[in-house]
Order: sequence, then structure tokens, then C-alpha cells
Amino acid sequence: MADELLVTRSGPVMQVTFNRPAQRNAMSWGMYEGLVAACETADADDDVRVLVLRGAGSEAFVAGTDISQFTEFTSGEDGVAYERRMEAVIERLERTRVPTLAAISGYCVGAGIALAAACDLRISTVTGRFGVPVARTLGNCLSMNTYSLLVFHLGPARAKDMLLRARLFSAEEAHAAGFVAEVCQVDQLDEVVSGVVARLAAHAPLTMWASKEAVRRLRRATLPDGDDLVRAVFGSEDFRNGVRAFLDRTPHTWTGR
Repeated sequence: MADELLVTRSGPVMQVTFNRPAQRNAMSWGMYEGLVAACETADADDDVRVLVLRGAGSEAFVAGTDISQFTEFTSGEDGVAYERRMEAVIERLERTRVPTLAAISGYCVGAGIALAAACDLRISTVTGRFGVPVARTLGNCLSMNTYSLLVFHLGPARAKDMLLRARLFSAEEAHAAGFVAEVCQVDQLDEVVSGVVARLAAHAPLTMWASKEAVRRLRRATLPDGDDLVRAVFGSEDFRNGVRAFLDRTPHTWTGR
């Protein structure tokens, strides 16, 4: 896993790089655990002022969870356990005391958009593509927490457009929705990120922490339970057959069962 998740430090900036470019940086369980550990390290070191997440290469930030791991699922309870595990990772990232920045190029989909949404700011190149296309790929669903993140950032209409039509938003569309703070050319990403990081590192840490924590509490204040939804969808024949068809690259017809 050490090669799949790279954690580096440069002055007040800690950077986490998702390093599986051949798999479009799809997340393994070990990578999720490494991200949580990086958040813990950032919070424990007063000299860290900013945490940056990015994907290796320019093709993807994160293209979801590694689908092969879903072949181990046998019931809806496996889906509930997976989404609770995901929620714990997302919440840990969201609760990180220092400002968090997602530097995005290419695909930012599935679990990738959830990780980006849990960050405080998002910078994307013009190649950024954002979405959760599971309605046409796997036939699974999201946790209530992830739905909340998407609605909170995009609004209900845009969130449903993204989810129901299973389409990917361009970087320009994500910027117009307010999800992406700034769009740049691919060769400008490092420069733009460095400028944002320098500005954040110079600001009052406690003021920024209070601001981001207040927004997090507002979002989660009325978050309902959704395990029944996850249990029903992950326990379906459609999900099991969808995962198999996705991995085998074969056609699949949805039955609603």
C-alpha cells in the first residue's frame, strides 16, 4: 500500500497522492486507511497548515473504489458495512483541523467526488469530470452522508441530474455550480495550487478551523438514517450482476430486482 498512497511534506504543506494511475487511482481499502492516517498526522503536527489531495498523473483524481473489492459482497449488510466504513473516512477527512484542498485533473467520480466534496476547496484543470454514474455502471447507491454532501454542494436539482442521468459534469459546469473554486489549464495546476496553499498557510489557523467546523456541523445537523436504502440496493440481484458485468465488460440489463 505504501506505493499506492504517497504522503509527502514540504514546509507547512502535507500532500497525499493517490498513486494507482493505471487504475485511474481507484481506491483500495489500504489507501483509505492511509488517508485516515495522514489526516491524523496533519492534526497532530502544529507545523502543518494545509493538506492537499491529488491523483497521480493527469487522467484521474480518483475514479471511485476498486470495483474488484465488491465481488466479496454477499448481502445488503455488506453494503451497509462498506458505506459506514466510507462515511468514517469521509468524516475524518472533513473534520481535519487544517484546510484541505483537492487538486483535480481528469476523472473525479464515485468515491472520488465524495473525497473531493469532503475537502474545503477544489481546484480543477479543464479536464476535470465529476459524477457518480452508478445508475448505468454498478447499480449500487450512496450513503445518506454522501448524498448530503452532493446536495449541500450542488443543490438538489443538480445532484439529481448528476445521479439520475448518470452523467459527468465538466470542470466548467462544476465551477458554475460552485463545487470547484477555480479552473485552470493542466500545465497550470501546480502553480495555481501553490498560490492557494500559500494564502491558506498565511491565515489564522483557529479562524479557518472554526469556519470549516461550523459549516460541517450545519450540514450534518439534520442528517437522517439511510441504511434501509443501502441494504436494499446492495442486496439486489441488479448490484451483484452489475458488478460482474462491469468487471467482465459485458452488457447488462437492469431488472429492478
